[in-house]
Amino acid sequence: MSKLADRLRGGRSNESKKAVTAEQYLTFMLADEEYGVAILSVQEIRGWEPVMTIPNAPAYLRGVINLRGVVIPIVDLRVRFGLSTQTLSPTTVVVILRIASKTGKRCVGIVVDAVSDVYDIEQTQMQAAPQFGQDTHVNLEFISAIATLKNKMITLIAIERLFDLDALVNDLQ
Repeated sequence: MSKLADRLRGGRSNESKKAVTAEQYLTFMLADEEYGVAILSVQEIRGWEPVMTIPNAPAYLRGVINLRGVVIPIVDLRVRFGLSTQTLSPTTVVVILRIASKTGKRCVGIVVDAVSDVYDIEQTQMQAAPQFGQDTHVNLEFISAIATLKNKMITLIAIERLFDLDALVNDLQ
């Protein structure tokens, strides 16, 4: 039976069954490495614009912006991940994410070098982050999985574990 006929009868073809198990991820570049966040947490992507700095804020907090009447903290992921800093370029963007917190959903912006792509990633393409042992200082708490797609690997970020969003917002008030 053809795939179209199967769909018209209410069934699913093998392709659509496969798609159901996949999740979409927006990927972006940081220091020549590709990272991804669940597309459902992405509210919008904006070009870089100056932010209002906040005194005594953590080093990774670049400042805040006013987005349609809502104050949004802007986090530099290079600094948060302990990567080398880089001068902002025309490809630098801010990805606005909507993240569940203890007090409800909140928005935060993350500064990334460039947006890369959107991928459908299946569970079979994901592996747990490698364990390096207790004697190392490698922090894997922000990594939800490593995805392998063709010839590349993408680090999938558990964005809700990246920072305590409630504490970050409370510090701004």
